This record gives sequence, C-alpha cells and structure tokens, in this order.
Amino acid sequence: MSLFKARDWWSTVLGEKEEFDQGCLCLADVDNSGNGQGDGAQAEDLLLEVHLRDPILQVEVGKFVSGTEMLHLAVLHSRKLCVYSVSGTLGNVEHGNQYQIKLMYEHNLQRTACNMTYGTFGDVKGRDLICIQSMDGMLMVFEQESYAFGRFLPGSLLPGPLAYSSRTDSFITVSSCRQVESYKYQVLAFATDADKRQETEQQKLGSGKRLVVDWTLNIGEQALDICIVSFNQSASSIFVLGERNFFCLKDNGQIRFMKKLDCSPSSFLPYCSVSEGTINTLIGNHNKMLHIYQDVTLKWATQLSHIPVAVRVGCLHDLKGVIVTLSDDGHLQCSYLGTDPSLFQAPKVESRELNYDELDKELKELQKLIKDVNKLQGVWPMTEKEDDLKVSALVSSNFDSVSQAPDIEVGTDLVPSVTVKVTLQNQVALQKAKLSVYVQPPLVLTCDQFTFEFMAPEMTKTVAFSVYLKGSYTPPELEGNAVVSYSRPTDRNPDGIPRVIQCKFRLPLKLICLPGQPSKTASHKLTIDTNKSPVSLLSLFPGFANQSEDDQVNVMGFRFLGGSRVTLLASKTSQRYRIQSEQFEDLWLITNELIIRLKEYFEKQGIKDFSCSFSGSVPLQEYFELIDHHFELRINGEKLEELLSERAVQFRAIQRRLLTRFKDKTPAPLQHLDTLLDGTYKQVIALADAVEENQDNLFQAFIRLRSATHLVILLIGLWQKLSADQVAILEAAFLPLQQDTQELGWEETVDAAVSHLLKTCLSKSSKEQALTLGSQLDVPKDTSRLKKHITLLCDRLAKGGRLCLSTDAAAPPTMVMPGGCAPIPESDLEERSVEQESTELFTNHKHLIAETPMPEVPPLQGVAE
Repeated sequence: MSLFKARDWWSTVLGEKEEFDQGCLCLADVDNSGNGQGDGAQAEDLLLEVHLRDPILQVEVGKFVSGTEMLHLAVLHSRKLCVYSVSGTLGNVEHGNQYQIKLMYEHNLQRTACNMTYGTFGDVKGRDLICIQSMDGMLMVFEQESYAFGRFLPGSLLPGPLAYSSRTDSFITVSSCRQVESYKYQVLAFATDADKRQETEQQKLGSGKRLVVDWTLNIGEQALDICIVSFNQSASSIFVLGERNFFCLKDNGQIRFMKKLDCSPSSFLPYCSVSEGTINTLIGNHNKMLHIYQDVTLKWATQLSHIPVAVRVGCLHDLKGVIVTLSDDGHLQCSYLGTDPSLFQAPKVESRELNYDELDKELKELQKLIKDVNKLQGVWPMTEKEDDLKVSALVSSNFDSVSQAPDIEVGTDLVPSVTVKVTLQNQVALQKAKLSVYVQPPLVLTCDQFTFEFMAPEMTKTVAFSVYLKGSYTPPELEGNAVVSYSRPTDRNPDGIPRVIQCKFRLPLKLICLPGQPSKTASHKLTIDTNKSPVSLLSLFPGFANQSEDDQVNVMGFRFLGGSRVTLLASKTSQRYRIQSEQFEDLWLITNELIIRLKEYFEKQGIKDFSCSFSGSVPLQEYFELIDHHFELRINGEKLEELLSERAVQFRAIQRRLLTRFKDKTPAPLQHLDTLLDGTYKQVIALADAVEENQDNLFQAFIRLRSATHLVILLIGLWQKLSADQVAILEAAFLPLQQDTQELGWEETVDAAVSHLLKTCLSKSSKEQALTLGSQLDVPKDTSRLKKHITLLCDRLAKGGRLCLSTDAAAPPTMVMPGGCAPIPESDLEERSVEQESTELFTNHKHLIAETPMPEVPPLQGVAE
C-alpha cells in the first residue's frame, strides 16, 4: 500500500456505460445558495438528475441571463447551447429539499460544436458572454440570449483547447500547427464576418478588417488543455498542458517557465499557492497519479484509484481544498491529501551466540563441494549430457533428382541441390526442442527451423532439407551447423534446464563447383609442400576428372558456378602442389579441400605423420587489395546514405511548401515547385537504388574478404607450423563478425584484436604492454593502420613470437630467431622503418612465383609454352 495516497472523502459512480472528458465537470454554487453546500444537503445526496436526450460536450456556470447577476448553468450539445436555472425548494418531508431545472433559453447552432469558454468579453460589467468553437475552426460569440458574430480562425485545420483571458481581453487556443495563438476580442469583433468569407469590393477598399493573430508561440506538441490564472491584478499567467510538458506563459506569449513531465498527463488545474509569487498546479496522469507542483518543483504525489480526466478544487462542508476528480468511466471522487500510517513493526530478532567451530566445519564442507564440482567441470557429467539427446547429420552423396533451387541460374549453369538429413534421438523425456540449421551465404536452405516434442524416451525423429547456391560468388566455408536447444526437466526445476547440443556437417565441393578446363597462366599462385610422395589428383578428386585428359593425372581444373576458374597441379617428384586462379579469394576453397583430402587419404593408408607446409611469402599485398575494396564500399555506402537523407529532407520540405500553397484560400503561383518536387523524387529513387546496389556489393565483398582471410590464416599456420590453439586465436582475431553492420565493421574490430595481440603475447617491452586500447570502436579514416598492424603481426611471428591467451602471454619466448622481435612503433618514423623492413620480408607474391618456378611439372596439353 502506498504511503502517499489520496484520502477518499466521498465518491460515487455516475451513469451506466457512459463516457466523460475534461468538459464534463464543473464545481460552482449553481443554485445560488451562497454557501456551496446546497442548504445543508449531505454530500452523498443526489441533488438533481435530468435526462437531456442529446449528448453533452461541456458544462459551465456563469452569469448567462440578462437582467440578473445570478449564476446559471450552460450546457453545450453538438448542435445546441442551452442555459438553465437551478433552484431549490424547502422540503417538508424526510427526503429533504427538492431541486428543479428550468430552461431559460437555447441557441441552435449551424455548425457542429467542439468546446466553449465564457467571460466578460469586451470588459462588460455584470454579465458573462459565451464563445463556442466549432469543429471547422469558427468562433461563435453569444451575448447571452442573442447571437453576436462568428469568425473563422485563419489556417484552422483541427480545433484545439480554448480559454479567455480577462486581463488582456483575448482568446487563447492551440492550433493544429502546434503553436499557441492569441486573438484580441476587439480584433475578432471588427474583423470580416464569417458569412462573407470572400472579400468584396468594399472590403478591399478598407471597410473590413482582416483577422490577425496577436501573438503566437510554437510549443512543438499538441495541447490537452489551457487554463488562465489571475489571482490578483499584478500577475496573470497562461498555463498550457501539452502531451509531454506543461508551459507557463506571460500575457504577451513569452515563456515564464516549463516543466517536462515523466508520465503522459490526463488533466491539470492551476490554483493559488500559499507562497507569494508562485502557483500550484495539479497534474493527473495515466498512471493514476496526481502530482502537485509549485511552479516547476514537485511538492507532493498521491495515488488515485482511477485516471482523472478532469480535476477541480473546492470547499465542501467547510472542508477547504477538497480535490474533485472525474474518470472517463464516470468515477467521481472527492478526496484530500494525506498519508496511510504504517502499522507494521518489525519483530525483534533473537540474539544468539555464534558457534565458530560449527561455522568452520560447514565452511570446509562447502569448499570441498565446490572443489569437487570444479573437478567435474560442471554439475552434470558430460556423459549424461550426451545421453540426453543425440544429433547426427547425413549429407546425401548424390544431387536431388529435381533441384530444389526455385528457378535459379548462376550465369549459364543450372544450380543443383543436395539433401541433408538430421536425426535426433532422445534417451529421456524432453520438453520442446528447437533445431536451427546454419550454412554460409550465398548457400541457402529450403527450411532452417524445426520444432520437436519428445514426450517419451527412446524416440527418433528425422528431418530433411536441401541446400543450394544462390549467388554468383563462392561461400567462405562448406561446413554447416545444426544446433538443437532443449530443456531437460529435473526434480528441482520442472520447467527444465536449458541445454544446447550441435552437430556439424560438410557439404560436397561439387555443390558449388564443376569440372573445368585447366589453365597454365594465372595471376595468383600458391605452392603447398608436403612430406609424402605426391598423390594422384584423380584419386583425391574423383568427381572432377576430365575424360578428355585422363593421362594428365597431375593436372585438374575447377570451375565455380558463376564462371571463376581454379587450376590444381601436382608435381610427380617434388612433393609439391600448386593452386592458381585469376582471383585471389578463389584459391581458398580448393586449397583447403586439397589439404583435407590429403589428410583423409593418408589416414586411410595408416600414415599418421603426414604434414603440410608453406615456404613462400604470405601474399599480404593481394589480401590488402581486398581489404581496401571492402572498406571503400563501406565509405561509399555512408556517403550514399547521407545524400539520400539530404534528398529526403529536401523532398519533405518541398511537400510542405506545396501543401501550404494548396491550402491557401488565395493560392500563390507554384514557382516551379512541382518541377523541383519531381526532380527530387527521381533523385531519391536513384539514390535508394544506389544504396541497395552498394549494400549487395558490400555483402559480396565481405564474403570474398572472409574467404581470403581464411586463406591467409591457413598459410600463416602452415608457414610457422602453428598449433590448432594458435590458429584458433588467429581466427578469433581476423574473423570476429558474421556480417558488417553500421555500428560495427570488420576493419575496426580486426584492428583492435590485432593490436591487442601485439601488445600482449607478441610484445617485447614493458612499454608496449602498458599501452591501452581505445574503449570505443569507430570507423577508421583509412586502412593504413590496419595493414601496418597485420604486417607487424606476421613480422613478429616470423621472428619467433607465438600466440597465447594466458596471463603471462607477454613473457618473451624462449627461442627467438636472430634479429629479435621488433617493438610496436611509437611514432610515424618508427612505423615507416617497420613497414620498410616488412616490405623486404613480405614482397609481392606474384614476383616470387615468377622468379622461382615450380620444377618438374609437365606442360599442359593444348596450351602453348
């Protein structure tokens, strides 16, 4: 229970299934009894209830009848204004006094009403005039029983709240342009009549006046209500309740203060403050709270039982400051501010002496339990986890008889598809299991999400799906992953403990590659050394043999779907294999496939000491060209999005100007705005197409960059004979993202990871270890820093550095090649020296291949020497 809660003094529910808003509550001495109590009537008594047939928009009490200054009740209907007198008759029975309502006069409205306000318009004495605002923005002024005049507000689109300021004799409203507007009553009275909206010849000569606003103030939001506060002759304020703020304005429209609200408001009421020079404001919100502000300072907050759409403060039964609130469903409540005292008292805690021997014994038992759990590396043994659910994947050895690729062609090639079957076998009853399958783009799946229910143990379920290529470029990996997430219920946790199990499968090379014609010349070449005699390529790649060249067992061509070609050559005597292609990134899949198949071949032969090595120079120059191309597309994408944003802003600005011209009663010439709009629209469409095209190119460039990164990591591992753990560290550093995003890109992420390796396990001085990396990753200006760090990492590895993630990773290696390990440059001059040294070590791979040709490889048939 909240401590600050509105104390309920009296409450009731009005009507049945009726709706109320801010105009449906008025607090006044409507029967002119003089004491506001209804001649001693009790607060719970219903004094008067009358059915008026028409819906009621607003009720007000004022001096609305001529010849008397007594208060009367004005009721606004959608098409009618009625003024009633409410009077009481002294009762002689136990039911008490009786009250009657009598219609004094009514006005039939020609336009649908929205709201009304009243006051001493034009400083009249002893009577109140009524001003009604219609739904189409017309102000209709009634001098009690007679209609005075009507005026259209300029530029009115939707009606807003309306209030009258007696101090300045002005009407205050908030237009649909979200600005507060003030109109003098005298200006309204002498302006052009609303029934003569088109100017006549006499008005053009000056007999009529145009309705001009006195002042405006843009508040930037729609207003819910307006209230004019004038408690004395020296100060007057205009309060405007917005959707997110409430404003206090001076008489001339200047902001006196404003307050940003934390919750969406529903109603408000300024009233007199006990402190001189300040104003209190009651603000109700949709959280059923009532906040009391003294200017902008929150003084009190109280909880209500409903959302107040109208609030008033009055004196009832000599109780001053009663807060009267009304909800939209008719809950009427009279309350006052108070608190609910807390009757709860915390019980006294029994003090007992601690037995430290028992505490020590319990602590040792807990430490032993923790130690045993750490030895098991988990609360449950691994065998139990594996026994819960077993997942296996089987890739079909043949293509689907009917390709599942929906009419997709890559170049002139028909795209095949292959079926993969995933089998799940549970040992215990499991809750809902979800299977998610992932492959590398541009490979796609016919279905990648499956859901299973294992209600009983020893159940086997199998799903099948097809994989095919959707794109004219090669994927960075042929490995897929099937991940199953499930919940295993236990005695302590019936909802189940979430667990994850995965199974990897390898797709066949022929899914993305066809036999091709070998080529002798190529721009990019790699040579892989082995420690075993060469193997026939026909036995390694049985599905890619070219029947016209069966005698060439040491040469094989591959053509990827889309057109790019790769040639594989095997030496007969030198235990070497050469892979060559016109595109650097296309070397990766064939090189990786060659190494995998060589290892499988020798394992079947029972040979366990097979190894590969790379003795050439790491092709960093070709790798850097792909990095530059990828980064250039990222920068180009940002520029295109900026241009698109500018053109969109220009397009909306022209639309607003055209809309203003079309809405004007006397439209001005368009001045070629329509031509400018059409040209801007075409620019927006062209830029949007350019952004989409750049995004597609960037996605392809990132896939090619991933393939090249895999190749560079493989060559570095073979070059320096890195262990599997060290290769995993390189992969984590160079392949941290599955795709680029606007917030985080490949270049800045890899630069941070490589810099971390250089300052930890590959550092040589304490000064380097003390360097701190920036906590925020921003898009770099260029790729020069990244390329220098990658070159430096290869240099450190060449000089004996080794990758490690342990805490003492910065310790110098025990065996270092002559020359030591160069430190991280501390200045531009030092970076230049490192760059020169690295350039000498890692020269262009193209020139090295040309200078040291591969020996003992027979010439290809049909290709001139």
